[in-house]
Amino acid sequence: MTCFPAFWRNKKSRSKIVQHDKDIPIISNVKIYSSKELRKATKNFCSGQKLGQGSFGCVYMGKLRNGQKVAIKVLSSESRQGTREFLNELSLISNINHHNLVKLHGCCVDGDQKMLVYNYLENNSLAQSLFGNAHSSIRLDWKTRVKISIGVANGLKYLHEEVRPVIVHRDIKASNILLDKDLSPKISDFGLAKLFPGNMTHISTRVAGTLGYLAPEYAIRGQLTKKADVYSFGVLLLEIVSGRFHTDPTLPLQDQFLLERAWALHESGDLESLVDNSLKGVFDTEEAQRLLKIGLMCTQDTPKIRPSMSMIVKMLKGECAIGDKIMRPGLITDVMDLKIRTVEPVQFSVSPPKSPSESNSQVSTLALAGSTVVEESP
Repeated sequence: MTCFPAFWRNKKSRSKIVQHDKDIPIISNVKIYSSKELRKATKNFCSGQKLGQGSFGCVYMGKLRNGQKVAIKVLSSESRQGTREFLNELSLISNINHHNLVKLHGCCVDGDQKMLVYNYLENNSLAQSLFGNAHSSIRLDWKTRVKISIGVANGLKYLHEEVRPVIVHRDIKASNILLDKDLSPKISDFGLAKLFPGNMTHISTRVAGTLGYLAPEYAIRGQLTKKADVYSFGVLLLEIVSGRFHTDPTLPLQDQFLLERAWALHESGDLESLVDNSLKGVFDTEEAQRLLKIGLMCTQDTPKIRPSMSMIVKMLKGECAIGDKIMRPGLITDVMDLKIRTVEPVQFSVSPPKSPSESNSQVSTLALAGSTVVEESP
């Protein structure tokens, strides 16, 4: 078991970098890079080096003086949450180590500019390979999809069950799963992650995460538990098997929402038809049905009946049976009356709801957008 250090209390384990009038504590085992070095490594952050863009900034490929390739996450200087997210990601990931988590090399703070330096992963994100179409040369065969699913589950199992305090990621999605040269998955982007004290049943917090992957009890009531990550993983698992995004307004109305479509096919006994057509029938039918059922189990409306990540790993490997009884997934009824609307992917800030009815309406509207919700206490 990995014990997470008391980052804010252990003054001996940190040094300080001064940012204007603020002291930013940095854990001593994190290498500090100069902005000059990182600018040179990325050719002054030119567009040709850009790997992608996340909730809080851009990621660039860089080559250090020793020839090592790295991924440099440049946090937006305009974001009010930039410093908080920077410190959060730095403190969380610098002291955890697992083969299915990205590895942090160091950081840089230069005025308002904050950067994190990670190991470079050759095959970018799962989202690019899964949804990128012509923009990606990688074609994920069935065995690779199963391997990726098990790898992500193992990474979450480590965060939920082998680290103390428990870490809840809060933003599990395809774009936050990176692939190395062997297409092994690495969970990335810990900017929204929360430490979860073991003696608490849940944490009451404002909503943060990505719409479409948010568990209903968290999206509506702000009740965060490990089962919020389980729900997100369930949506991701359905995406991996089907090869499609959780919401697609270009499809016929009855097919637009992946979770709703999966539930309808499950009830009709035809889950196999959800498998990605690009596989051209080359997949294990029994295994595909098992993964889809696990995805539905993870997204059940009641958090307590969703399986733990250790149980999910066993089910994915076929080491234990899957129960026949699966309850209806969450949020389906919330979005059904909004199918006729087209909502563009935009960023929202969700205020705490004033009433349950207002909450349901608000979350339903946002669930169509597939965009990032970011709201924390000031």
